[in-house]
Amino acid sequence: MAEQTASIWRPRDAWAGVAEKGQFGATGRSGVTAMLLGDMGFATLIAVPDSAGLDLATKRLIGLELPRTPSAVLSGTHGAIWAGPDQWLLVARQQPGFSDLLASLSADAAVSDQSHARAALRVSGARVREVLAKGSMVDLHPSVFPVGAAALTSFAHMGVQLWRTGDGPDGAIFEILIARSMAGSFWSWFAASAAEFGCCVTVGRD
Repeated sequence: MAEQTASIWRPRDAWAGVAEKGQFGATGRSGVTAMLLGDMGFATLIAVPDSAGLDLATKRLIGLELPRTPSAVLSGTHGAIWAGPDQWLLVARQQPGFSDLLASLSADAAVSDQSHARAALRVSGARVREVLAKGSMVDLHPSVFPVGAAALTSFAHMGVQLWRTGDGPDGAIFEILIARSMAGSFWSWFAASAAEFGCCVTVGRD
């Protein structure tokens, strides 16, 4: 009888070994806060041509209408971010139940679970726009990029999805999604860009 051994493989957070909780850069009051987001669900949705089924399904299952322009529609538990004509990024704030949701949507869309292939980050603070401006040419002024705006862009030549979720005590809050394989390179750029303003790094699940 073959000997059975326990698997040495364990799930690993996308930011593990890349970024750590704490403070770096200039001392004093932090100009930027970065929250490392984990345990979230992400999937790409591509609608079946000439079908309204996906719109009806997302409205029924998560209470959101799919945006038709570069924008993000968000609730406390889910989000739908425009990613091109008839394409969206589906976001779940927690992974439990996400696979069942995707199965329910699969009749009306091509669905690809990206939960373990992406790294998510929430950034805010009084100097956050100045940091992001170092890597991207997207105009993030509130008159052009209001709450709910979204963009497919690049930071330091790395492709990202970016959307503005709302405002906090220190102003605008943005969420950034990148390929997990680029998390180390992205963080290297972000840390270097944020250091002059001081950055507080926190860990959260939302």
